[in-house]
Amino acid sequence: MLVKTFGSAVFGIDATTITIEVNLAIGVNFILVGLPDNAVKESHQRIKAALKNNGYKFPGNEITVNMAPADIRKEGSTFDLPIAIGVMAVSEQIIADRLGQFIILGELSLDGTLKPMKGILPIALQAKKEGFKGIILPKENAIEAAIVDGLDIYGMKSLKEVVDFFNYDSDVEPIKIDILTAFENQLNENDVDFRDVKGQTNIKRAFEIAASGGHNVILIGPPGAGKSMLAKRLPTILPPMSIEESLETTKIHSVAGKIAKEAGLVTQRPFRKPHHTISDVALVGGGGYPQPGEISLAHNGVLFLDELPEYKRTVLEVMRQPLEDRMVTISRAKFTVDYPAGFMLIAAMNPCPCGYYNHPEKDCMCGPGIVHKYLNRISGPLLDRIDLHVEVTPVSFDELANHQPKEGSKEIRARVVQTRLRQEKRFVNREGIYCNAQMESSDIRSFCHIDEAGSNILKTAMDRLGLSARAYDRILKVSRTIADLEGSENIETQHLAEAINFRSLDREGWAG
Repeated sequence: MLVKTFGSAVFGIDATTITIEVNLAIGVNFILVGLPDNAVKESHQRIKAALKNNGYKFPGNEITVNMAPADIRKEGSTFDLPIAIGVMAVSEQIIADRLGQFIILGELSLDGTLKPMKGILPIALQAKKEGFKGIILPKENAIEAAIVDGLDIYGMKSLKEVVDFFNYDSDVEPIKIDILTAFENQLNENDVDFRDVKGQTNIKRAFEIAASGGHNVILIGPPGAGKSMLAKRLPTILPPMSIEESLETTKIHSVAGKIAKEAGLVTQRPFRKPHHTISDVALVGGGGYPQPGEISLAHNGVLFLDELPEYKRTVLEVMRQPLEDRMVTISRAKFTVDYPAGFMLIAAMNPCPCGYYNHPEKDCMCGPGIVHKYLNRISGPLLDRIDLHVEVTPVSFDELANHQPKEGSKEIRARVVQTRLRQEKRFVNREGIYCNAQMESSDIRSFCHIDEAGSNILKTAMDRLGLSARAYDRILKVSRTIADLEGSENIETQHLAEAINFRSLDREGWAG
């Protein structure tokens, strides 16, 4: 006798439906084929114990389980439940007439309870695409799966509940949530606000430009000047996430197991702040069983690298390609996975080891050549990929003591949203480009025209600062964003001058 159930496996951020064929024959063996890993092979013992501890019978015949397609490696313990249901169906302990309508997922405890899993959202999206009626899965994962409209999601606590469901002994109802209402209710929830920031007008201006054009930023200043505080508030002025961005971000966090039990969608732009001891693999993703790294978890949001020179040079260099391509590819001998990595990079650093180089009041204690050596920990190619170099100066007592109301994130975000709308209109015929930072060379030639006066200013800056061709493009992109903020159709000389002013690390006086 042969019975089929259906599970699912996640590769990258996409899911593949796995057909589990269970055959009962004469003999006393349990055979599991279809390229299972050790966790899948061990399901035999978990299933056997779970069935017996819940009063069900594990067949004494030969059982052959095939997991198709057989050339894809099956990983993890989430195939316990579909295999167990297949075994019970083939031994006629449950009614099998509805098995083909559902994706079944879940790890079994020895007492038959179901344990939560990760990667649910891509599985649900694939199930809907392939026409399944619904998904049966652990109760803790039900809200995440219910994000996908058009599927019946049944959150179960134990094997017994699943058996009762298929035997028509249960009146359990599918979980339903109003995803659009939930999305809108959580969209503008922020714990921090730019209204809390005292002084630092030039930094707020730089962040407004960065948010408007999607530009990368590096903050250079002494300890305690507010670099981390400012960076933490950047997501509050970025445009609210669209439902498409929210779903894409949620898929990545789901695969990485970062979705909270009570949460369905990721509605706030991610803010990731990895420690400077992070490894290459943890940052870009990978491992024996590839998982998204911090740059992918920051997709559609902000990646904040504090104390940038303290990161290992190899860690920083692996970011160069994702910063350009907005995608990271993890290659293995038998497969390749792609993870999105469209993030804004915000870096912060002290100007020297003691932190007080170029400080207006305190003297730098670093010896000759130390500052230059410290800054050289960051490679030129990486700095070229950062559009705005911003000097952060200490806040004065008068500014700290000033309690007059400051402009908040809501007002700044309104201007950012209007600027982004201008850019969306400009790039309406350019697939994959939504903001100025994403422009390629051809787009810069088309949309970043400058007059003769502007050309002379830019030429002088290039000659004096020794800027690279990539830095030239970055200045034009930032100038385009500044012009968009002011509603100007053309890039004026003042826009270019302000953009050039945001290349602090290229100027003489830094690092001797």
